[in-house]
Amino acid sequence: MKKWVIDPDHSVAGFTIRHMMVTNVRGQFNKISGAVHFDPSSVLGSSVEATIDVTGITTGVPKRDEHLLSNDFFDAARFPSMTFRSTKVEGSGGNRFRVMGDLTVRGISRPVALDAEFSGPIKGTEGELSIGFSGTARINREDFGLNWNVSLEGGGVVVGKEVQIYIDVEADLKE
Repeated sequence: MKKWVIDPDHSVAGFTIRHMMVTNVRGQFNKISGAVHFDPSSVLGSSVEATIDVTGITTGVPKRDEHLLSNDFFDAARFPSMTFRSTKVEGSGGNRFRVMGDLTVRGISRPVALDAEFSGPIKGTEGELSIGFSGTARINREDFGLNWNVSLEGGGVVVGKEVQIYIDVEADLKE
């Protein structure tokens, strides 16, 4: 199985969550590291380990980013990173596959399934061999201890429970 190292300059993990029951808020984490053991000709037996630096969060609103880093949400002072470690990979045909694994946020690990696909490999501008991976999943944030919320007058809450996660990774072959 070939080892592909995540290029942090060309990779991002993001999320979308409902705000005040009326709109979606998006954010992203710009500091990802890790490796993918992967053979494009056979995804079975593949694995991934990724670490996301929580302090790399950005939603475009500094005050909101500070709140997300606080104990109300990620508690970045105590839990500066979150991790994903695969436990199983299943092929879905072509360049699509499903990655099951354990997502750890705030020290709490839960099983998560990512619907994923790969692009490449392709030779880069400096002769390196690179491959791309994209994945999506949905989680309940409260399963990871992200429980902060405020009830709204007339019903509903400020922050939805369901979080849509997406990840886009470029990785370089390391032999």
